[in-house]
Amino acid sequence: MKKLSDAEIDDFFARLAARNPEPRGELEHVNSYTLLVAVVLSAQATDAGVNKATRALFKKVTTPQAMVALGEARLKEHIKTIGLFNAKSKNVIALSKLLIERHGGRVPETREELEALPGVGRKTANVVLNIAFGQPTIAVDTHLFRLGNRTGLAPGKTPLAVESILEKRVPVRWKRHAHHWLILHGRYVCKARKPDCPVCAVADLCRFKGKTVAA
Repeated sequence: MKKLSDAEIDDFFARLAARNPEPRGELEHVNSYTLLVAVVLSAQATDAGVNKATRALFKKVTTPQAMVALGEARLKEHIKTIGLFNAKSKNVIALSKLLIERHGGRVPETREELEALPGVGRKTANVVLNIAFGQPTIAVDTHLFRLGNRTGLAPGKTPLAVESILEKRVPVRWKRHAHHWLILHGRYVCKARKPDCPVCAVADLCRFKGKTVAA
């Protein structure tokens, strides 16, 4: 597949930005700590499902101290509708304890410190750094991985490969919001099974050969 040129990539993001100038992540949170928890819970789950489970939780719990006080058993009651809730409950309690012990209850602002927390991988760290602290990170989820390969924006065999290409090729002025535009585009337009190509803002730039047509 032929990759998009630098000019096409700039145009790609300019069009997404024109449609949605200030894109936002869809996980509900009240501060950087609840964002971290929500992102950890969202692994192999939908944002909508996580939001449904955490609305009541985040009315009671907004700090690591409050989460530790709540305890694993009661946390499970709140998040039992989310996949892998047993393992996630353990991780949330463990990372909350480490935040208190190592960081005075604050969420750290570096990828290395975040990835040292239980249940926090590179993608989770990138989401937190971007949304909570405004860093121009690009978190590659299934949507970004699909878009990178389908469109010719960043063809790569692994999420890390796609991330590395995007880091190099996305113009600086688009970097802070790049992963939000791509996630939302993948979620609502460039869907996995049947992309909605007739309404796509970047269809003429896209290298995908199996474009859908209007009914």
